[in-house]
Amino acid sequence: MVTAVVVIAMALAAPCAYAAEPPVLAKARALYNAADYDGAIAAAVQARTQPGGADAAALVEARAHLERYRQTADSADLGAARDALTAIHSSALTPRDQLDFLVGLGQSLYFGELFGPAAELFDTAIERGAFLPARDRMMLLDWWATALDREAQASEPDRRARLYERMAARMGEELRRDPGSAPANYWRAVAARGVGDIDAAWDAAVAAWVRAPLDSETSVWLRSDIDHLVTQAIIPERARTRPGRDQADATEALRSQWESVKQQWK
Repeated sequence: MVTAVVVIAMALAAPCAYAAEPPVLAKARALYNAADYDGAIAAAVQARTQPGGADAAALVEARAHLERYRQTADSADLGAARDALTAIHSSALTPRDQLDFLVGLGQSLYFGELFGPAAELFDTAIERGAFLPARDRMMLLDWWATALDREAQASEPDRRARLYERMAARMGEELRRDPGSAPANYWRAVAARGVGDIDAAWDAAVAAWVRAPLDSETSVWLRSDIDHLVTQAIIPERARTRPGRDQADATEALRSQWESVKQQWK
């Protein structure tokens, strides 16, 4: 997730999709996608001075600053990203760049710890992201869930439950569409736990473990995160539903059951 499986940036649309744009802008996109954020920023700053791509260049610059902020936590990068984003005229962007613009806005809000508004921006981007590659859509879904989770953790119980119900509903839809989706498998279990249905959280976690190999690229990460969720949260909370004198035995039995699941479904 953003805090677990997804640890790399969404790619900006490939330069080949913009054959008519200035070469320096294409270079900035390529450097961003190669994770050379210093180089991307330098090229984008140059591209912003040229006609025919200033807004797209500002977007590349903003996204590169955001990725560099993730690496260094330097507040100057976050400020520079906001400055670049506010200079963009979204109507001048291509549809794909408009989507990346929404993601950039969401990330800037997230890093500013405005998690609820960030989730709303990511939600809008998801609704417009039908043409995204599967990998990018997976990461966008994870950004949304992570922001919603952070907002829920800081909310009053009633609102927290509503937020997790919203998460559970979307992840259920995602799993019906793509059973191997790592974010949907992980966050479906988190959402069930968040609404207080610990038995459903257990069921979702076991199902996630079994479904994990459907996506070979994320299966190891997903299983590691699910194992941590089960052993550190679901099992202790499930055991606490038993009478006090039975909790130790229940914990041991649940741990044994979980290890059995992992061994049977390697």
